[in-house]
Amino acid sequence: ELVDFSSVIAVAIHDMKNSLSLLMQSIEQMSAVIPKEVNQSHTSLNSVHYEANRMNTTLVQVLSLYRAEIDALPVNIDEVFIAELFDEIIDSNQIYTEQQNISVNMHADEHMSWYLDRELIYLLLHDVLINAVRYGCKHIDISASIEDDFLCITVEDDGPGYPENMLEMSSKVLDHHCISEGRTGLGLFFARLMAQNHKNGGKRGSIKLANSEQSGGSVFTLKLP
Repeated sequence: ELVDFSSVIAVAIHDMKNSLSLLMQSIEQMSAVIPKEVNQSHTSLNSVHYEANRMNTTLVQVLSLYRAEIDALPVNIDEVFIAELFDEIIDSNQIYTEQQNISVNMHADEHMSWYLDRELIYLLLHDVLINAVRYGCKHIDISASIEDDFLCITVEDDGPGYPENMLEMSSKVLDHHCISEGRTGLGLFFARLMAQNHKNGGKRGSIKLANSEQSGGSVFTLKLP
């Protein structure tokens, strides 16, 4: 019988993701017992933790895309309080933002709630925030509002902004050419898929990339029906 390599890869990714989770836990435990005065050790550990976190996010994205391909991606819609979701995302990245001296400001009414898949949207926004930290910004604003029966979540930073090819890729389909050129746009493809998996009343979620006319920084917008 022919081997279904896509299934083999999916299993391997799942195992690697579990190993990375254990690795990140070990790094966190090491960081907790090292005196704060030993700055170089904390900086090195935080860098390793950051890269492991990025790898874990990519593996989760690939696994989710595989499940979507075989129509086995679970979408668990439930009521979620947006401010609590923002707090969780900000807290999970606190060691990186503090190390880089980046301020993250949240703008969301504490009573605002929406029906969405908490895990998928957490992964999506977590990746957006990680990228903002990675590309050297100093201030990040994450905000939520309700416009025309859509929940609109915006992540804006004061970094160098999205490059032109990324703005163009945000609306393109992931294809073999992009992969062969090393420009997979995997994070964008994942974000668009996760948004579109949220449907309500004939409407679907969407994402939009832009650069701020004022600061020149990147502006990521997620809209959910």
